[in-house]
Amino acid sequence: MNARSTSRLRIALIPPLWARVAPSTMGGVEFIVHLLAQELVKRGHDVTVFTSSDSPTAARVVPLCECNLIEAMERGRAWEYEYYETCNIAEALQRSDSFDVVHFHVGCYAIPLGALSRSPVLHTLHNPITPDAIWLLERYAEAPVTAVSHSQIAGIPDQRRSRMQVIYNGCDFGAQEFSPAPGKYLAFLGRMGPGKSPHEAIRIAKQSGLPLVLAGQPLDQEEHAYFAERIQPLIDGRNVIHIGAVDQRQKNSFLSDAAALLFPIQAEEAFGMVMIEAMACGTPVIALRRSSVEEVVEVGKTGFYADSLEELVPLVHRALALDRKLVRDHATERFSHVRMVDEYLKAYQALLQGRWNGRAAWTSRSAL
Repeated sequence: MNARSTSRLRIALIPPLWARVAPSTMGGVEFIVHLLAQELVKRGHDVTVFTSSDSPTAARVVPLCECNLIEAMERGRAWEYEYYETCNIAEALQRSDSFDVVHFHVGCYAIPLGALSRSPVLHTLHNPITPDAIWLLERYAEAPVTAVSHSQIAGIPDQRRSRMQVIYNGCDFGAQEFSPAPGKYLAFLGRMGPGKSPHEAIRIAKQSGLPLVLAGQPLDQEEHAYFAERIQPLIDGRNVIHIGAVDQRQKNSFLSDAAALLFPIQAEEAFGMVMIEAMACGTPVIALRRSSVEEVVEVGKTGFYADSLEELVPLVHRALALDRKLVRDHATERFSHVRMVDEYLKAYQALLQGRWNGRAAWTSRSAL
């Protein structure tokens, strides 16, 4: 295949099958793929998404199943996710010669199989990196891979990490509701589990003297037990309010009406989309310095971070004094989905031109 410049590209996107590829979705990765697909189509590229048929995207859909796997499992129509994802990867690769670039968003699982593709393949990692992932990445050291933050790949040996690119996730700032004035409550948005630490958000809010509104729900048995034991007893409907899961419209209003977003993350997280979604509404972020927080939050511009929960409390009122328009402007400059798509297109061109960080990126099977 000859390298193509900025002309129309045929691009295959393969997301996870947990959620719909849609503007409002429970799946963060699927939402990123939706933004990528929409913008690529808008720019005139021929985009195909291998996903469930209930995905309302402007791209062409090759449907593996009728509905996303979360809903299918809730209805008792699916039991084991791995079967579906394996089939989706295989069917995309079977059609690989129909595309200029095949772009996987399913973690490391597709990397060994990507070597069988008849077209260049790019793998984007969206989750924290485990020791098993490091082993696989070193075994397939030539596979072109992008990550969503530098902190995500900090544990990977230098030689392999130097061959990876970081492309930050993006947000459609035009679709977010901006509020120039701070609201009267602090916000927490995320899964109701110990890794996201909503109990610490409650503690910070109480010490700062502001009410807290929690959005999100527990999703597995461990999180349900945590919620019942640590969160439910603290919900009083005045100082601590729980509104459950929110759709995209509700999320926009929830974040734009908040004074600040609390992000007391305890678990490793590759990026943290909720931070830039809050900033897009003009809402500053107050976070523990962990995972990608230092890369996402600009101290004194889009929010604050600290090493301990005790240090976060006095930062709440400093965050409320920030100019919310500048919060949004700074975040737009760094995390617009348009910027994200620009960077992915540059990565596609590097593959098509036979280079990836200065080295050969892909060799056609016919030349092997």
